[in-house]
Amino acid sequence: MACVSDVPPAVPPAVPSGDGADAPRPLRVMVVDDHPMWRDAVARDLAEAGHDVVATAGEGRTAVRVAAAARPDVAVVDLQLPDISGVEVTRHLAAADPPVRVLVLSASGEQQDVLEAVKAGATGYLLKSAAREEFLDAVRRTGDGDAVFTPGLAGLVLGEYRRLASAARRADDGAPRLTERETEVLRLVAKGLTYKQIAQRLVLSHRTVQNHVQNTLGKLQLHNRVELVRYAIEKGLDQDD
Repeated sequence: MACVSDVPPAVPPAVPSGDGADAPRPLRVMVVDDHPMWRDAVARDLAEAGHDVVATAGEGRTAVRVAAAARPDVAVVDLQLPDISGVEVTRHLAAADPPVRVLVLSASGEQQDVLEAVKAGATGYLLKSAAREEFLDAVRRTGDGDAVFTPGLAGLVLGEYRRLASAARRADDGAPRLTERETEVLRLVAKGLTYKQIAQRLVLSHRTVQNHVQNTLGKLQLHNRVELVRYAIEKGLDQDD
């Protein structure tokens, strides 16, 4: 049975302390899970952290339909759903206009499940055994466009892309030429650094780093940071010189 709401469970967002000048922007989040108690608990944690839970859903098709109207920044998606899989939901959300960043929250750490979710466009993959603060941090980072994985799963994903990369490196795909600075930023993105860390490393502003990433996405005709990381790994830019 579908479970969907245009408003989150009745838990008011926490009011940040202080003047809020340095507080991160609240995210619009949708929670997709077929277990009502788990779904409500996740929504409550998000609301208490100050985020706006714009919708919840217990079925995949419902989630895809509602996301078009709710327009979440981030969707927290379980893989096991009663109709279509979380992977299929991820594929639809990542291809939406504008695309929704997906954090998979699953009980499964199986290699096939992780890789299928990432290939479908998931920005992150977290196990349900994660602590509350780890989950909330993953949601924030997903909202920032960072690739977020439960420790141990990141190496699995990188290893898989490296195995697929050798043929791509030999092929001359005629990709547009990047500037030296764009290539430098791309190399650090591939190494898993956040925009803030890249800005500190290169002594640039956070906005300048974001602009370089957006320019690179446009030149390469890619859609999001996940695709950008894939491209960089295929080109071997994650390797130390």
